[in-house]
Order: sequence, then structure tokens, then C-alpha cells
Amino acid sequence: MTYLIDRRLQGKNKSAINRERFLRRYKSQIKDAVGRAIKGRSITDIENGEKVSIPVKDVNEPNFGHAHGGVWETVNPGNKEYQKGDQFNRPRSGGGNGRGKAGNSDQTNEDDFIFELSREEFMNYFFEDLELPNMVKTQLTQTTEFKNQRAGYNMSGTPSNIHVLRSLRGALGRRIAVGGSSRKQLTVAEHELVKLLEEGVALDDPRVVELKRLVHHLHTKLIAIPFIDPFDLRYSNRIKVPKPSTQAVMFCIMDVSGSMDESRKDTAKRFFILLYLFLKRAYDKIEVVFIRHHTAAAEVDENEFFHSRESGGTVVSSALHLLQKIIGERYGSGEWNSYVAQASDGDNWDNDSVLCKQLLINTIMPAVQYYTYVEITDGPQQNLWEQYAEVGDHHPNFAMQKIVTPADIYPVFRELFKKQPK
Repeated sequence: MTYLIDRRLQGKNKSAINRERFLRRYKSQIKDAVGRAIKGRSITDIENGEKVSIPVKDVNEPNFGHAHGGVWETVNPGNKEYQKGDQFNRPRSGGGNGRGKAGNSDQTNEDDFIFELSREEFMNYFFEDLELPNMVKTQLTQTTEFKNQRAGYNMSGTPSNIHVLRSLRGALGRRIAVGGSSRKQLTVAEHELVKLLEEGVALDDPRVVELKRLVHHLHTKLIAIPFIDPFDLRYSNRIKVPKPSTQAVMFCIMDVSGSMDESRKDTAKRFFILLYLFLKRAYDKIEVVFIRHHTAAAEVDENEFFHSRESGGTVVSSALHLLQKIIGERYGSGEWNSYVAQASDGDNWDNDSVLCKQLLINTIMPAVQYYTYVEITDGPQQNLWEQYAEVGDHHPNFAMQKIVTPADIYPVFRELFKKQPK
């Protein structure tokens, strides 16, 4: 029989199995808490964990207790007034020493049960109702990516990492150093032997015999030096370093006219959050610019961007003009990668939609890396959609989708994550 033992390291006084069981049991309460946290959070702060509060009445569990039937005899320490069999009157009610007036409610108030969700758990609950594939969830929740980089040489390693040139260079240096003195002696002995033979000395002369013996010994000694030794081997050393990344700017453009209600703004916020998480995987430094518009456009902070509501008509070109101005003044250099996300219900002044198409095709699209447009409506497609549909024919880095529910957000990101043809 095979026994599987879970030896994963856990935090102090924590159990992974019990924690997963708890998260499954109170899934609905946790999802409600995550939804409240998303509405109150900044886009750039979405990746952190969250403290979740659950009412105690929702976490009560059945328990067993001992019944108090039958005859019980108790001995109370410190009893000096009564003995076994004595009877005494029940104390009057309201005899407490507390001050103040009691409440008129018959319910007892208890503190809520609070625990903390990790970053991965929080992101999983956030992605759940967006119907993202597991692969995309993993990509969005993963941390910094690393790449292998050479960092010198090691004296030990696997055969596949042997650096041949470096090893041969070391072997040559070792042979020169080890056989240097013997090679000098061999040169001197051969020179003396040639000199004696030129002088006509006989081959059986003791000096010639000794020099021949010395030459043979030195040749043997040099040949015995190994061509390569394990000491000479050098292995390429590779270390993991974070992938270098540049900086990016993310433009969030949203219609805040009277037709954009809170539910549509909440859907737009989820769309912006997903784009921010996508960019976070590729860039370390990301700046977020919020542009809201109705008949006029303005650059605002995040709180005003999502919670401000205006009345009146809609002129989308005012936001595109402001976008063009900001890119030219602050992000026009080649050091910035610009991404634009626009959310609207599709309503726009009829003559303005043609101008928006021309601005995108001629000016904005050549200056940005990617432009995504989502139309949040359950009605028919508006004139802005019809004009934007022609932008994709001129620029492949333009994507647009219609969103009815939060689960419809994914088609835009399917285009973002799809491997582009070379």
C-alpha cells in the first residue's frame, strides 16, 4: 500500500487542507467580500490580499454537549454557610452591579470572524466570474519572470555545460607550466649532445651515453603529462536574473455621461483591472492616466474617474484630442509603450464618430502599442461601433468587443494574449 504524505511548508499554525476546506464552505460570503473590496480598491492596488470579514452566525457549526439530566452532586470550594440538604431562595433578578441601561433587543451581538486572503486566493476569486481560462489565470497571477544568463565559469557541472575552448586553454597553460623546466633541460641536453657528436666523440663515450639517457628520460617525462586533466575542465555558469523591462503608460478612457450607470462603470473597472494586470506581467513601471468625458474631456484621478457622473450628451472626440495631447507632451519619446483602453455604452453625437475614426487611423494608432475598445451595452450596436470597425482594417493593433455581462470581458483579452504572427 502506498501512503502519500503532504509535506508542503505552511505558515505558523496553518493547515493547507483545512484552509481549502474553509474557503469552499464559505465561498459565497468570501465572494461578496471580494466584490466589496474590488469596488473600494485602486486599480494599481488590486494585486494585494484582503482581510475578509464573515458574520459569526454564518460560521457556526454543530457541536456535541453533555446533557445535565439526572442527579448531580457538586462541591463548591469556599462554602462556609450551607451544608448538604440545605435549601435557599433563588436570587432576585437585576442584582448585577453594572451601570447604565440595558438594551431592549433579545439578540446577542458577537464580533465578526476575520481572516486574510492571500494574493493568489484573492486573484482567483476575482477571475472566477470573468470565465478566464486557467492558463490565463496562471499567467496573470504569476510573479516576476526570470531568464538564464551567463555568469563566468565553474569547476564543476554537467557534461552538457562544458566550455571546450576554456577547458583547452586551461589544459595548455597547465602543460606549459608543468613541463617548463623539463623542456629547458631537454633543450640544453640535446644541444650538448649535438656538439659532442660534431666534435667526433665516439658513441660509446660515457658522456654521450649519459646525455642520450637524459634526453630519453626527459622525452618520456614530457609525454607522460596528460593532454587534459579533470582539473582543467571549466563549466559555463548560468544564473537567473529578472527579465529586463521598459516602462509603459496605460490610458483609461470612459464615458461618464448620464447613460453610463454604476453597473456599467463597475464592468468597465474590471476591464481596466485586467488590462493593468496584463501589462504588469511585462513592465515593472506602469503609469495610469484617467480620462473621462461627456461633451468635454478632462484628466482626473481614479476616484473621480469611477464615481463621478455627469448629465448631457457625449462627444468622444474630445477624449481622443486630449489623449493625443497627453501622448505628445509627456509620452512622445520612444521610452514609453502606450496602451489605451476605452469603455463606453456606444452613444455619441452622429457627426463626431467619423472624426473619431479619422483621429484613430491617422494620429493615435501609430503612436500606441495597443488600443482596445469595449462597448458595454445590451442593446444594438451604435454608430461609434460601426466607425471603429473600420479602424481594425488599417491597424492590426486595434481590438474591440461588445460586453453585456462581466463574463464577456475575456474575448478582448483573448486577442491580447494570442500569439501574433511574425
